[in-house]
Amino acid sequence: MGPVNRPLDLEWLEDFLALTETGNFSRAAQARNIAQPAFSRHIRSLEEWAGVELIDRSQHPASATPAGEIIMDVARDVVLRLSQAHARAHEAHEQAGRSLRFAATHVLSLAFFPGWLQQIEQQLTTQLGPIHMVSDSFKVCEELMLQRRVQFFLCYGHASVATRLLAPDFEFTCIGADRLVPVSAPDAEGKAQHAIHGDHTPLPMLAYSDESWLGQIMRVRMAQVFDPARFKPVVTSHHTGLLKNLALGGRGLGWLPLSLVSAELADGRLVMATPEDDAGWQLPVEIHLFRAKAAQTAMAEALWRVAGNAAG
Repeated sequence: MGPVNRPLDLEWLEDFLALTETGNFSRAAQARNIAQPAFSRHIRSLEEWAGVELIDRSQHPASATPAGEIIMDVARDVVLRLSQAHARAHEAHEQAGRSLRFAATHVLSLAFFPGWLQQIEQQLTTQLGPIHMVSDSFKVCEELMLQRRVQFFLCYGHASVATRLLAPDFEFTCIGADRLVPVSAPDAEGKAQHAIHGDHTPLPMLAYSDESWLGQIMRVRMAQVFDPARFKPVVTSHHTGLLKNLALGGRGLGWLPLSLVSAELADGRLVMATPEDDAGWQLPVEIHLFRAKAAQTAMAEALWRVAGNAAG
């Protein structure tokens, strides 16, 4: 008998272990719920694979040969490890089905997402799995969505400014609202250092870059902000958090999401650059949640339904 170049079947190892435990072909086949002739063929196939006899059939009960003892020790370990791996693989598969992948622009990932997610969790009937969040610029997040590398994309939106996430491949629901408000650090009297007055004296402006989605919305809806006779950009960035820090430091006037600066406005570290009742310099924006229209996991579909119901 010599080794045969053939794959090893896990069932052969399981049958072999059953035989070494019972010492009887008939009882082992019954325990394995298999006909005895097929069971005997499995044992013979394992011996052909090993190239040596593994069972001493001359004894009653049947027992493992010295070579069989070696195979038996390894087989126990292999079968146990594969059984454990099988269970972990199923757990990982179930967990992956419950996990959710989000992309969000910087400011929304900080100022909006945590509270919104908590509200969604309270309305779901099943527990969420792991949450994977990518926080980046609108352009990067939009590309991740186009490549289907995330399931949801959270961003600001306005009806007059279109994205590349178009029907019929994508859809969105409005899950909130915000406002871009002109803010400035206060002077010694608590008034705006860089207040918007009736005159046209150029004011230092903390501006959004061309790649900024909020900047693109502002260019469409608030062209007056880009009048060089009134506003002079001193710092340009797509990162809203940076513009906020610069405003706190008195570097200029910036249009920032109210959700991001509400605490600073409340404690006086920032003040409105116009009278609060002057809404002409404020820009309402919506908060959109995008998804691909193709079917998602059960957990993703459940979140989408709850998000839509909450928005409605």
